[in-house]
Amino acid sequence: MLRLQKFLAEAGVASRRAAELLIRDGKVEVNGSVVRELGTKVNPDADRILVDGQRVQIKRKIYVALHKPPGYLCTRSDERNRPIIGELLPKEWGSLYPVGRLDRDSEGLIFVTNDGDFALRLTHPRYGIRKKYLAIVTGRVEPKQLTRFTEGVQHLGELLKAEKARLIDANNTRSLVQLELAEGKNREVRRLFETLGMVVERLQRIQIGPIKLAELKPGKWRTLTETEIKSLLAKL
Repeated sequence: MLRLQKFLAEAGVASRRAAELLIRDGKVEVNGSVVRELGTKVNPDADRILVDGQRVQIKRKIYVALHKPPGYLCTRSDERNRPIIGELLPKEWGSLYPVGRLDRDSEGLIFVTNDGDFALRLTHPRYGIRKKYLAIVTGRVEPKQLTRFTEGVQHLGELLKAEKARLIDANNTRSLVQLELAEGKNREVRRLFETLGMVVERLQRIQIGPIKLAELKPGKWRTLTETEIKSLLAKL
């Protein structure tokens, strides 16, 4: 027996938190009856479970590492028909969803899956999985400015903080900085540099936990190995 929201997450319908919203909104039926109570137990082998009238069954779990190019959205659909990362994957994987996000102009490593528990554990702040970024920034960055990032800075009433910040190269025109973040708040790297009055020209995520972007080309993908999946979850 599984909790209903856990079943929906494992079936690839949505993350567990999003599945809870579906249940509360009355969009889930079990054996012909609408269920709104969180924590309801179901038997995946015997119960008939519908979401918005569609039968749901647990599918084979898929874990994909994708090199997102700039210009693509990390979403399953877009009403303005802008490019989305799902277009870079096989059509039969249309039910996969991104683990976290990279903004439209950013690029680099992102995971795509149909495992809601995996997605939750890699994105929830309490697990603090580390992510590494390379940022090309306008102007010269000084090492002492990066010390502010690791101490934490306020931006629009929110504390932003890098676990590590390293200046790789700098001249009077541009600087190359590597940052390591634990929480990954919305546009956090860009906002950190905004506090210095600087603009990020190019932002690439090069690592999530122990998994590196490495030689994966823009727009290309590969499935994660069992060892890689275990290594990610072992960090949590």
